[in-house]
Amino acid sequence: MCRELLDLGFDRIELGHGIRLSLMDGVLKMYESGKVKFSSLHNFCPLPIEILRASPDCYKFSSSDVRERDRALKHSFQTIDFAARLGAQFVVLHLGRTPLDDYTEKLLRLTEVGLGTSRGFVKEKLECVRKREAQAPAYFQRARECLARVAEHAEKKGVRLGVESRHSFEEIPSEREMIEVLNEFNVPHVGYWHDFGHVQVKHNLGFLDHVEWMQTIAPRLIGCHLHDTAWPGHDHMAPFTGDVEYDKLLAFIPKDMLYVFEMSPRRTREEIVTARDKWVAKFGA
Repeated sequence: MCRELLDLGFDRIELGHGIRLSLMDGVLKMYESGKVKFSSLHNFCPLPIEILRASPDCYKFSSSDVRERDRALKHSFQTIDFAARLGAQFVVLHLGRTPLDDYTEKLLRLTEVGLGTSRGFVKEKLECVRKREAQAPAYFQRARECLARVAEHAEKKGVRLGVESRHSFEEIPSEREMIEVLNEFNVPHVGYWHDFGHVQVKHNLGFLDHVEWMQTIAPRLIGCHLHDTAWPGHDHMAPFTGDVEYDKLLAFIPKDMLYVFEMSPRRTREEIVTARDKWVAKFGA
């Protein structure tokens, strides 16, 4: 796995939330032999042994079940510990979600068939916003309480936490909540992790303006997941194959920012290499 990524021309790797514990011994040996460097780990890494497929939201900080929150904390601490052992500077994490139906998927389906300005679309969207506003506070509070404990552990280990922008409006944090989180945790070891594809989906559904959001949040940005989105919600595409306006967005991002290619496993080697080469030619390595 690591050799294949290095052969694609990348000099550092993010270990994702689908890495099984059985793979970590080999990963550690490659790192200790100096054959690979790691930029970041995505919580939970390694994957909890009882979870059978990649699932960054298998345990949620926002859950009303204290046992689930304890599992989320335990595996987050483990991810941070592995990041420190592997010399990875960052851990990317999700904070949870509200207990709503998947309105975002409903809105995407309506948009895909040309009903993005219909009364049905507006009704679903307003219902989503109203329900989320009513139900989110308790879930958001639990997420922040868990984040405080994770941030304390990360600081001890010398690892920085990137709170990732979310794909769906039901998830935590929303953009307003993200600003609250970053104001509360206004410390060097906690920052914002921008996912270009996720935010573009929200942009396409009219929940925000991608460029305005980047202009607002850029001072707290510490890293990015880089992929593209084909209208309206087909994300994890190769960069430059969708609707993300990189030129406008990068105008607000510091030149030395970390970009991690995060594409679907369905992307081909040729797509990845072509996108990487175009990115380097246009924006630098």
